[in-house]
Amino acid sequence: MWRAESVPGAAAGSAAQSRPAVPGWHLSLLRNEILTVFRRWRTLALLGVLAAVPVLVGVAVKVETGDGGPGGHGDGGPAFIAQVTGNGLFLVFTSLAATLPFFLPMAVGVVAGDSVAGEAGAGTLRYLLVAPAGRTRLLLVKYASVLVFCLAATLVVALSALTVGALLFPLGEVTLISGTTVSLGEGLLRALLIALVVAASLAGVAALGLFVSTLTGSGIAAMATTVGLLITVQIMDQFPQLDAVRPYFFPHYWMAFADLLRDPVTTEQLWRDLGLQGLYVAVFGSAAWARFTTRDVTA
Repeated sequence: MWRAESVPGAAAGSAAQSRPAVPGWHLSLLRNEILTVFRRWRTLALLGVLAAVPVLVGVAVKVETGDGGPGGHGDGGPAFIAQVTGNGLFLVFTSLAATLPFFLPMAVGVVAGDSVAGEAGAGTLRYLLVAPAGRTRLLLVKYASVLVFCLAATLVVALSALTVGALLFPLGEVTLISGTTVSLGEGLLRALLIALVVAASLAGVAALGLFVSTLTGSGIAAMATTVGLLITVQIMDQFPQLDAVRPYFFPHYWMAFADLLRDPVTTEQLWRDLGLQGLYVAVFGSAAWARFTTRDVTA
């Protein structure tokens, strides 16, 4: 936990809060924060693991079908895997469905959990607070950088899957799950929309991780707590005995992106998902702001 800072340090922090921000400073701070996040070996390793998932899925399906087995035509495996052999674009949807329950939110939880606590543990947080950005702007920049990672991680999965799908399987007109056939161009557009929805679905996890990160000065503890909460909620969402509260668990509507593969598109579940993520952002974002702006920081 952070220790109460000395009176001179507190005065310096108050002075930094009262000084007007230099024009363009917050944009420079955001750019530097994003670069810092993506230069970390841990971040690159997470993105590498995410990129490898579509490769493993695609190769596994190709090998199984190449041996004359049922391949993706069985009932097991991730969603949409039965369509992969007929159209490589479905590997994008399959990979997102496979990574969304754990791999993507785990990666986001690690980055979000380290966002503030990591700076505190490294002793660099107090120097950021001396800058004229202020605590509120700094917290917003931290959250914005995590959201950028959410988008980047989702696009890494989608692009890796699209590349592998194009190399191993045919690409062409897309038969939607409602039975309608659309052009490859429209299929690619729907894939992009699905990737954006999946990235937005991680906003709640990002806010939760940011809040946890403001509670401790240990990045490892914050990351472990965030991932632990994620796993716990995922398990609880599987219990039918909790039907009364399951719709309020942040992962409950994550698979609603499949509705974008219908014609016409049904949006009820999509709006519920996005609305629930917005609720989590509002609650845990406010909690993170209240915690961060009232704590004394010496590290």
